[in-house]
Amino acid sequence: MRFAPLVALLLLTALACKDKAPEGPRPKAPEPFKPLVADGVGDGGLGDREAIFVVGPFSPTGPVVPEGLTRLDLHGELGAADLPAQGGVLLVPDDETFLVQVAPLLAALDDAGRPVWLKHPDVEAAYPLTLRDEPRFQEWVDQTVPGKLRVIQRADGFELQTNMGKLPGADANGPTVPARGGRLDLPTLVKGLKRIKGRFTEAPDFCLMPSFGTPMADAARALAANWFAPDDALFSQACLVYPRPKPRDAGR
Repeated sequence: MRFAPLVALLLLTALACKDKAPEGPRPKAPEPFKPLVADGVGDGGLGDREAIFVVGPFSPTGPVVPEGLTRLDLHGELGAADLPAQGGVLLVPDDETFLVQVAPLLAALDDAGRPVWLKHPDVEAAYPLTLRDEPRFQEWVDQTVPGKLRVIQRADGFELQTNMGKLPGADANGPTVPARGGRLDLPTLVKGLKRIKGRFTEAPDFCLMPSFGTPMADAARALAANWFAPDDALFSQACLVYPRPKPRDAGR
């Protein structure tokens, strides 16, 4: 009789296990991105050797240049002393001014909380920017929002990364969108942006991360890949990541 309570407990446990609902299937991990291949490469249209130098047609567009902004031509090194007294600023780049040269100006604009627009060098369009230095960019990356896209812009092309993985290009060891014949392959960049937006439909923004030696005009040209019309963009917001200059006495 001493075993009766134990037997009853075992019976109750068995019944509980029998009535327990089976576990549902575990959610699948997202499939990795397929490599992004430029049009005309490997499709039989042109030989791959010739096709890698051919960039398809691209017609840049974007919002019309807003009124009421103070025009600031980017030419050479600029800093806080070049900042207008008040109001929003329209940055107008040339092809000879690089990100590192205007980093002090961008830091001053960021600290002042000024509205900043970057004009396209080839058409009458401009792009509103959120400026982020490296610490603020890292805070943005750490937000728990799937699809935090950063477009890394270098001389050899664009690399597209999200917090869920990198979008690979045709060359696993190269950039996602390599430069072709020394030119920006903006049509393929558009394809990459579309692919990521299709995966992360709720992602509202992306960050452009030009290398220090990127001409500001090329950064503006890259931003145009996000726009299909003056009022139609894949991502509603874009940020520009810039290197905040260190104080002159830093490290002493």
